Amino acid sequence: MHSQKVSLSIKNVSVTYTDKPVIDNINLDIYSGEIFGLMGLNGAGKTTLIKTILGLREQNSGDILIHDKDKSDPGSKGSLAYLPEKFEPPWFLTGIEFMKFSLQLYNRSFDKGRVIDAANKLSLDIDALDRKMNTYSKGMRQKLGLMGTLLTDCSLLILDEPMSGLDPRARALVKKMINDIKHKDKTIFLSSHILADMDEICNRVAVLHNQKVRYIGTPRELKQITNTNNLEQAYLEFIEDKHLVC
Repeated sequence: MHSQKVSLSIKNVSVTYTDKPVIDNINLDIYSGEIFGLMGLNGAGKTTLIKTILGLREQNSGDILIHDKDKSDPGSKGSLAYLPEKFEPPWFLTGIEFMKFSLQLYNRSFDKGRVIDAANKLSLDIDALDRKMNTYSKGMRQKLGLMGTLLTDCSLLILDEPMSGLDPRARALVKKMINDIKHKDKTIFLSSHILADMDEICNRVAVLHNQKVRYIGTPRELKQITNTNNLEQAYLEFIEDKHLVC
């Protein structure tokens, strides 16, 4: 499935808001070459954890290492690309201009052929690339955001709700693109409320509940523990107190 090289290491990380813990003493190792999914209810701390990894806020305790370097190290920041949950590109840019801008941020060369190929793979209308963002639907903007993230060729990709606003066909295309990238020594850390998608593509998942990580393992193992047939059922069953182990 993956090598044992750790791409992202979260060690004893706690974050509080106004003295109230949001995430408490979290430990996670995400391996190179795997797709790792983070599950949790609204308010469980998923976005807080992602923001902390990105350096958008600081943890109260603990360490976060990206490729064995502290998250604040310029070398680690340059190897990470992020797609936010609510992706809103500048409305005055065309699709092509946004892709040029996104790649320039990472000192990557712009290859129009590669952009068109990615658009085709996501079934994004090629003609739309010459139009401004204010003509795009939410699904089109989401596809463009995914392209702008995945084409950076960063070794660590963090995707917050990457399937947001996508219809079933587009979700299937995104899952295929993510799976194709996985085999190129990329690590993908994602959160999603669409647990059926995570069941399909994630090598391992974690359950974040009541400020703590309560489970780390494969989707299959979680289904076995809870004697259920799909990941959504398994997750809901697991977060009942009788299944939680600290």
